[in-house]
Amino acid sequence: MAGPKGITVWRHPRPEGVKGRCIGARSDVPVHWRRAKRLARRIQAHARRHRLPHEIWTSPLQRCADVGRWLRRWGWTHHTRDDLREMDFGAWDGRAWHDIPKAEVDAWVADFLGFAPEGGESLQALLDRVTACALPAGALAVSHGGWMLARRWRHEQPQRQPSADRWPRPPNYGEAWRVD
Repeated sequence: MAGPKGITVWRHPRPEGVKGRCIGARSDVPVHWRRAKRLARRIQAHARRHRLPHEIWTSPLQRCADVGRWLRRWGWTHHTRDDLREMDFGAWDGRAWHDIPKAEVDAWVADFLGFAPEGGESLQALLDRVTACALPAGALAVSHGGWMLARRWRHEQPQRQPSADRWPRPPNYGEAWRVD
């Protein structure tokens, strides 16, 4: 899965109390310590299997950084990076999806690339951010589903404009992707 050119990024463990809510860069929701430790053990085994350095980059949000903190306890170097954060949903962040006005969601679907919820960032801004995120070749990271989707989209379909009907489903919690 990991190689010298790309990076391997894991989606953070399933956070507590988020079902049915819009969770982005402003919602610093916790994960159960056992889930964070379990993912850290999987990353540790991956690094051992592929003879990779014991160095991890994470989003500063606790659902990612807690995994890095476990690894740091075991002698790893842990870096947090703001550019690994989830999309900023602005005024939507933390709200139940059913409480977000339908007209706003419809506006997002109609302008999937350019629309930004009040005070938040557009998908275009997220795509630009993930494109600018330079991690060392072979790096290991823990980030968010939206970040991972944007990074993969940029790599696999750089000339294709994303739309709501073509946007893929996020990876499962704890799932790893190799992205370039």
